[in-house]
Amino acid sequence: MKQEKQTRFISTAKAERNWVVVDAKDQVLGRLASRVASIIRGKTKPTFTPNADTGDFVVVINAAQVKVTGKREMLKTYVHYSGYPGGLKTRSYGELKAKKPEFIIHNAVRGMLPKTRLGDQLIKKLKVYTGSEHPHKAQKPETISL
Repeated sequence: MKQEKQTRFISTAKAERNWVVVDAKDQVLGRLASRVASIIRGKTKPTFTPNADTGDFVVVINAAQVKVTGKREMLKTYVHYSGYPGGLKTRSYGELKAKKPEFIIHNAVRGMLPKTRLGDQLIKKLKVYTGSEHPHKAQKPETISL
């Protein structure tokens, strides 16, 4: 009799997590965000489980030097609505890049993760820094190029 293979599901507690450093210098925002989201989700590992947190921690450095293509530098906007009348706030890409460049990458990656409690848990594994220094050297992260 032929033995059927069983799909193995890894629990969140049994998942092996590593730390990864990604340099955002001269990277295109969307391509960078999709690859980072894939690493955080755990899709680059053979132990990927769709309903569990099996991914790695990602540290993104040089967030201020990320690029966008075409006319997005002028046309891209970020919208936030408080829920109150007159509470719509719109900010341009250039304005946010000057004030909070780490938010741009954080927001792009968050949009590519599940919109569930799992997504809320996964986004906490993303650390974004404006410059090339980060406080996670003790975790001995490995540097990868995308």
